[in-house]
Amino acid sequence: MDGFVMELLITYDVETVTPAGARRLRRVARICEGYGHRVQKSVFEVTCTPKTQLMLEAALSKAIDHARDSIRVYHLDRGSFGRARHLGAAISPPHNEPLVL
Repeated sequence: MDGFVMELLITYDVETVTPAGARRLRRVARICEGYGHRVQKSVFEVTCTPKTQLMLEAALSKAIDHARDSIRVYHLDRGSFGRARHLGAAISPPHNEPLVL
């Protein structure tokens, strides 16, 4: 089952009113950059295995303030990124392989 590849859409809203919130925002962005492609400021497309998803979610959960911040993980059908329609400037071409930096 570890070879199974899935697509996730990660969105986040981190409180940035305080310096601690700004640090959490940078930490969340760095974690997401290590696993996927940024498609908007707080939106990442991630292609990964179930094991990698668990590691990603654990890292994100540890990085946020659960009372102030919000992260949403959408599990998409395989191939959804390639079928996405882009209006305006597209950030990057679709990706099909896991990315872990």
